[in-house]
Parts: sequence; structure tokens; C-alpha cells
Amino acid sequence: MDIKLNTPLTREDTNKLTAGDYVYLSGTIYTARDAAHARMNETLDKGESLPVDWKNNIVYYLGPTPARPGKVIGSAGPTTASRMDKYAPRLLDMGLIGMIGKGKRTKEVLDAVVRNGGVYFAAVGGAGALLSKCIKNAEVVAYDDLGTEAIRKLTVENLPVIVVADSKGNNLYETATEKYKK
Repeated sequence: MDIKLNTPLTREDTNKLTAGDYVYLSGTIYTARDAAHARMNETLDKGESLPVDWKNNIVYYLGPTPARPGKVIGSAGPTTASRMDKYAPRLLDMGLIGMIGKGKRTKEVLDAVVRNGGVYFAAVGGAGALLSKCIKNAEVVAYDDLGTEAIRKLTVENLPVIVVADSKGNNLYETATEKYKK
């Protein structure tokens, strides 16, 4: 099923999604990868506020390549989500509603998705040049010193993603494997 959603998302939005749905996201999402997640975790450990309010927002595990002249952003393909697994449950518990990446997630992350009514989306790896065409604006909002791993605020239009893990506990990586075995 193809679904168009505008961000920020609500729990009502995520509760309607089922693993396997094709979704086109429009609105604001944020990027953060390994280094930004580690820094956010350190910030929280110190009792300080994060530079982004993650409530009802989506994080795209992305470290874009430099933009060519006249372009908003360079290649914008997803990175392997499991590298953020040690940080994701904490952010989900703080209100993060969605994540975009590629690959499987740990049980702890999947449990946090269900507990918080969130969603894990996959974007197609290897299609970064095509995905970048859906990004209409990109601005660094935190950790500029991290270069490509800085946190960016993106404005996206019809960014194609697939629901991998939904708020009801369904996981496309498991159901698709079982279906294939039959």
C-alpha cells in the first residue's frame, strides 16, 4: 500500500502503518549518524539539553556527500542503522517517532519502537543520488565540526521509504523471510 505522510508524524500516523507499506514522506526530517549520536548521548549523560527536540520527529541515518554546485545536497543514501542501536531506545523514549536507515535492528530497538508507538523505515541503499532529488533544503543545525556527520534539518518531498518495523511489533525482515521460505 502506498501512503503519503507529512512530518512531523503523530502516533495516529504511525499506528496506521504496517510493515511492508510504501510511504512517501514530505516535510522536515533530521539527519544524524554515529558521531552525532555519541555526542547526543554524552550531552544527555551530563544532564544537558539536546540541540534538536526529537519529539514526533524522524532521524535519517545519513551522512551526505558534498553537494555539487547548484545542488542542495550530495548523495543521500541511508547508512546501516544497527550502528545507532545503542542510542536509539533512549531517543525513542524521549519522543523520537521514526528512524530511516537500512538493515536489521536489535530486539531492544524494536521493543522501543513498539513501546513508544514509533516506526523504523528503510530507504534503498545504493540509491543515494536518486534519494537526494527528494531533498529540497538542507541546513546544518548542530555539530558542524562533525562535517558530513553533523545534524542537518532536511526539507523533503515524497521521500520513498518502506515500513520495516511498525508500532504493532511486525518486522518486515522476519515476515518477508518466512514468506520466502514457503
